[in-house]
Amino acid sequence: MKENSIEARLLHTPYERPDAYNALSMPVYHTAAYEFDSAEAMEAAFCGCTTDHAYSRITNPTVQYFEDRIQAITGAMSVTALNSGMAAICNTLMAIGFSGANIVTSPHLFGNTYSLMKTTLAAFGVEARFCDLTNPDEVRANVDYNTCAVFVEVITNPQLEVVDLKLLSSIAREAKVPLIADTTIVPFTVFHGKDFGIDIEIVSSTKYISGGATSVGGLILDNGTFDWSRSFILKHWYEQYGERAFTARLRKEIHRNLGAYMTPQVAYMQTLGLETMQLRFERQASTCLELAKRLQSLHGIVSVNYTGLEDNPYYQLSTSQFGRYPGAMLTFDLPAREACFAFMNRLKLIRRATNLFDNKTLAIHPASTIYGSFTEEQRRDMDISQQTVRLSVGLEPVDDLYNDIEQALSVTS
Repeated sequence: MKENSIEARLLHTPYERPDAYNALSMPVYHTAAYEFDSAEAMEAAFCGCTTDHAYSRITNPTVQYFEDRIQAITGAMSVTALNSGMAAICNTLMAIGFSGANIVTSPHLFGNTYSLMKTTLAAFGVEARFCDLTNPDEVRANVDYNTCAVFVEVITNPQLEVVDLKLLSSIAREAKVPLIADTTIVPFTVFHGKDFGIDIEIVSSTKYISGGATSVGGLILDNGTFDWSRSFILKHWYEQYGERAFTARLRKEIHRNLGAYMTPQVAYMQTLGLETMQLRFERQASTCLELAKRLQSLHGIVSVNYTGLEDNPYYQLSTSQFGRYPGAMLTFDLPAREACFAFMNRLKLIRRATNLFDNKTLAIHPASTIYGSFTEEQRRDMDISQQTVRLSVGLEPVDDLYNDIEQALSVTS
């Protein structure tokens, strides 16, 4: 029998257990605890001998159903839902890191991810080695016996740098370390990280999935492709759980100890958002490409950055990895910071707000906001320019967006 399409799997993933009332939407289980028929059944649940839910900080039926739907779409070996994208990154790195370990990554990271790597994890003895991930020799020079992961954003935010993922994966394989990637910028309905050698995928479900920025969440996808017997911290977990060693430590120790599991209310809202995600992405990404093309010839704009543009230096690599539409985010440079502020203050339709892939188009000046607490030297090292405006494209018609940008530039250029 031919396998159902992604769109069909989005809508028709079955419940683990039949609903008492045959509800078409998974009910929201607003509960912290669950009753058991016996002390023996309670013991079995708490010790992981059954799949019964014991406490909603650890598992919850509504959240599990959300995880099951993601797993059905992606083919991941396991999916863990947490209460933010940053929680997903932190839990992942805490599950594989150890004092004396290092993570090889790029300085071109989202601001809080950079801060987590540079400052927070450093306090626990985990070193971040920032290098040019587009340079294979530089990556190889930074990987050593104590490297616990290579970490990459598949398209960096807001620099829009693209790394050859298969090449990076081969380097990680040579070094016997996992490749971990933040794949948020291109949804898993069109980009299959496992095909490019990504072992662990991290997704901010706040973005495309939530459907109009209704809620905050994060996902960890374990593709089941890494041999965890090679991991210093997971060796003994591998002896018991094999290929599921990472997921076992994540679920049985890290996420339950850190307390960052997704809430049932968020899981319900994001399950609804998941059902229309692909439709929204197609509209947003196609609008983003058309808008990027138009902005290239608009007076007052110095340059436009979107890897779907044919003159972009990453165009060929981006197309081979992400297809025609590499996400729904673009950036453009204006002559100076003052021009960026004047432009943003004149916007009438586009909203001045952070976040990505809301139904509404959002504009932000990254240098003064997301990276506002960094020093000028740090911003230079991360290639964060005072001239850059980031645009997250929503569902509005492209003509309306273009007209708003044009009028906002009329006195700033």
